[in-house]
Amino acid sequence: QVQLVESGGGAVQPGGSLRVSCAASGGIFSIRDMGWYRQRPGKQREFVATVSGVGSTNYADSVKGRFTISRDNAKNTVYLQMNSLKAEDTGVYYCKMWGALVDYWGQGTQVTVSS
Repeated sequence: QVQLVESGGGAVQPGGSLRVSCAASGGIFSIRDMGWYRQRPGKQREFVATVSGVGSTNYADSVKGRFTISRDNAKNTVYLQMNSLKAEDTGVYYCKMWGALVDYWGQGTQVTVSS
């Protein structure tokens, strides 16, 4: 059974930076792609960024140029570097890892951007 453990969330002032991480353990051979999603207060969960098994990345328009997704296959870990954070980036950030037949989610980590 694959488990995803997230870390690195917290509180930061507008304009600041945070990096969140998500490490997988268990039957990770089935995982191909990785990504981050978020749920902002009062809104549905939404796509933030993904990185494919061959390293192709994709970003939501709202975070392009500010967030960077990366992965370390040796550590079975995906990262999200968040710069120039805005108040509207506040929310719970979830990692997701998936393959052809499987789909796994992390428990979520809170990111709060406030002065």
